[in-house]
Amino acid sequence: MCRSIVTLRGEDEATDAEVRAAALQFVRKVSGHRTPSRANQEAFDRAVAEVAAATRRLLDDLVAPPGARPPAMARSRVVARQKSAGGGG
Repeated sequence: MCRSIVTLRGEDEATDAEVRAAALQFVRKVSGHRTPSRANQEAFDRAVAEVAAATRRLLDDLVAPPGARPPAMARSRVVARQKSAGGGG
């Protein structure tokens, strides 16, 4: 599960969907549950929202040193964007 997490900081701003997907993967890994029970759904959803909000704040607040280049986007992110734009893949 963790191998598929991509770096969200890059040339393009991460979308809310990308931030939420990363938060969901993190909460799934930490909790040990891919899908929570009904009794745990509210806590699970709240954790995803809180992690997503913290991730967005982090990405918005990061400052690169002068002359630094943003990290290259992961291949899976490029492919996902091409597919969503109708470019195939």
